[in-house]
Amino acid sequence: MTVRRFDVCNGDADGLCAAVQWRLHEPAPAALLTGLKREIALLARVHAKTGDEITVFDLSMRPNRDALLRLLDAGVRVRYFDHHVVEDMPVHPLLESHVDTATDVCTSLLVDRQLGGAFRPWALVGIYGDNLAEVAGRLALDSNVDAGDCALLRRLGEAINYNAYGDEERDVLIAPRELHAIMLRYRDPRDMLAYEAVVDEIDAQRHSDLQQALAVAPLWEDAGASVRVLPDAPWSRRVLGCIANELANAEPQRAHAVLKRQGSGYAVSVRAPLASPAGAHALCSRFGGGGRARAAGIDGLAHEELERFVSAFASARWGVAPGA
Repeated sequence: MTVRRFDVCNGDADGLCAAVQWRLHEPAPAALLTGLKREIALLARVHAKTGDEITVFDLSMRPNRDALLRLLDAGVRVRYFDHHVVEDMPVHPLLESHVDTATDVCTSLLVDRQLGGAFRPWALVGIYGDNLAEVAGRLALDSNVDAGDCALLRRLGEAINYNAYGDEERDVLIAPRELHAIMLRYRDPRDMLAYEAVVDEIDAQRHSDLQQALAVAPLWEDAGASVRVLPDAPWSRRVLGCIANELANAEPQRAHAVLKRQGSGYAVSVRAPLASPAGAHALCSRFGGGGRARAAGIDGLAHEELERFVSAFASARWGVAPGA
């Protein structure tokens, strides 16, 4: 019987870099399913049968749980790497779970641990892209990666992460599945930086979009938090997560919410203060969203809920882990 393999991942830096590490480690043919940042219910698109294998990277188990159970019950073996909050972890003999929701963990780091650091530079790209610069810095120091190379890997991670944001593929410079194919050509991401012009193209677009976003004045702010609302435009669709990370890095004592108008409501990206990185998932889950303790989002906040969201954001308890 021929075993079919599927790699299913988020299209951001963390998901793509985790998938690239694994497939460099195990260079067997595998069908890739990925998408833009907010396309997270991807397991429902997998049509696998008994004996097939699926490896999942950086996709919240909550919206994928029903599809996961269906696949497991059909005899599909699933390996799951993730760091998003999960309330009810399935237990099944065919499920190999690597889930860690600590605030200083991302999926690329989990895969790096599983592989014993075999592709550490790609792990660093994913960790930097997930805005865990301190974690990446410590790991780089342990691996004797110098400051110059760290700057290169961070630039690549931030570019890949930025490229995942958009409402549809035409918003972004290159589709995540196409970017994954380019990444997979290189065992060392520094070679990708040297030989692939698409990185410079993404980075130039990122800086242009950031300039427009930073020119938007806050809708509300105080000493501990700020809320910005961006218009609906191709640049704002691309920059939504990127600007949230930039603000978090620039003002680590403050929480930040960036909203983008869409239809009759908003897409929302929330960052807890880097100095006390917890509370984002708890806040967003109150409005139908989710994510991680340090970074979360809401796909569809109704227009009439804006005032209630700002009030909840203004009074949020940052630094409080789930269940505390």
